[in-house]
Amino acid sequence: MNCNASSERAEEDQNSASARSPAPDRLIDTQAGRKYWQNAAASNDGMLGGIPGVQAYSHISRTDILGSRSFLARMNIGIKGGRETLKSAVDAGAGIGRITKDLLLSIAEEVDVVEPISRFTEGLKDVKGVRNIYNVGLEEWEPVAGTRYDLIWTQWCLGHLTDEQVVKYLEVCKTVLTPGIGWIIVKENLNTGLEDLFDPTDSSVTRRDEKFRALFEQANLRVVRTDLQRVNPVQASRKLFPVRMYALKPR
Repeated sequence: MNCNASSERAEEDQNSASARSPAPDRLIDTQAGRKYWQNAAASNDGMLGGIPGVQAYSHISRTDILGSRSFLARMNIGIKGGRETLKSAVDAGAGIGRITKDLLLSIAEEVDVVEPISRFTEGLKDVKGVRNIYNVGLEEWEPVAGTRYDLIWTQWCLGHLTDEQVVKYLEVCKTVLTPGIGWIIVKENLNTGLEDLFDPTDSSVTRRDEKFRALFEQANLRVVRTDLQRVNPVQASRKLFPVRMYALKPR
């Protein structure tokens, strides 16, 4: 479930936000977030939070996928230049499977999907290479016993989890990584204000880089590589949140 990657919401009132109580993640209402996504269009525009006909949004998916491919290529994962492909991957918070179809199935033999909104995954049931579909939230995900993943891709969805739930989810991910070679990738919007930013529209939180790193530390994960997603001039003019990718491994 993409957490409004294309949102133009301003990072406003940060001084007053810093005095807000309770902590931003404590304002998350899972049911309110699910209700928001139940009403979203099952399309790239719907998943990205875009507005049809606005030029910047039409470019986001392509720029996003290219950035993700480049990030993986720097980790020697890909289909060109003698890079390695993978046995299995999981698309966590998959939405309609944009990342599954445009990225993961090109580098992995099999892909599992985790997405709580079941109507979003209807179109993935007959897609070659898609193995298991879990229609649950990340905080509820229980992988099949014995499953191992070379790559767990989590993008634009951790904002719907509290800090505690993020740590617990990452700890679950560690238990199903292929020993020695498995990667956890987190790709999320960043708030550059004074603290994490709660958005009541979809009941989500946009975290600061420092918060993500603290949560990774709590989950006993180390950041092996991290890059900012590049944006084209059209996207830059829309003042979108910066997007950062983190490649994680167990300590």
